[in-house]
Amino acid sequence: MPSRFFHQSRRSSRRGNPVHRYIRMKEHSTDRVVGYFGFPRRRILREARERFGSALPLVDLDVDLGAGDSLVLPATTCRIIANIVDNAVHLGPRLAAVVASVGEEKCDRGRHAAYLLARMGFTVIESRFPAEELEDRPLVYARARLPLREKIDRIMATVVDPAAPAQGPVSCSPTHGFWGVPPHDPRILDLFPETTHVYGWVRCVEAGRPSDVELECLVDEGVPTVFFTQSFCAKQDLAHHLAEKHRGLAIDCHREINDSILAKVEAFVRLS
Repeated sequence: MPSRFFHQSRRSSRRGNPVHRYIRMKEHSTDRVVGYFGFPRRRILREARERFGSALPLVDLDVDLGAGDSLVLPATTCRIIANIVDNAVHLGPRLAAVVASVGEEKCDRGRHAAYLLARMGFTVIESRFPAEELEDRPLVYARARLPLREKIDRIMATVVDPAAPAQGPVSCSPTHGFWGVPPHDPRILDLFPETTHVYGWVRCVEAGRPSDVELECLVDEGVPTVFFTQSFCAKQDLAHHLAEKHRGLAIDCHREINDSILAKVEAFVRLS
């Protein structure tokens, strides 16, 4: 299960900037929380917390929080979108609001999820990331020498807290690449070496440019890259095109990663 569950602010004694720690759902079984998905505008996230309680933890609804199937969506729904709805239904009245990324930085099904949650009685605050607010932040983690799972967790934490670390990790030249979104089942990430560079939408998140398709499709030439998507995700179109172009490996998975997929990725990484 991913480590980026609940984001709860505390104050850094060194810089005075908010930093965030991760709290599992079961540790706050009675507290109210503010949920979000995708990459909402940080101003809207901040205003939501001011409105509903600045001390409320922020919950990334995209990830697997252990919620059961809400039966709201069909079985052929992208697992990440299903996570959003399942998590919201599981949290129920604990969920003070959902800050929903519904612009080009997310997808049609993300917008549909926001619509359905609003009709189910949840307070939904829509966010669309305008082109004029796209940033050009340095890639501190996408090119770093770090375990891939930790690298992606740190990148996704910048949605809430974009402050650069006082001393960033060491960068490296890429031996492999991982393209795509954070997987529902992160075990696939443990198959990659620390010298793996991150591409795709995750890289766009770190750069502060979640709707930049040109950046999303930018992959270094000659780097053996796995192009990962969840099954039934529209990004499969890009993954297939880029895998053909760069002679990489296109992988899609619906729920948990099975042994066949793990073996295929492991062989690709070892033999590349």
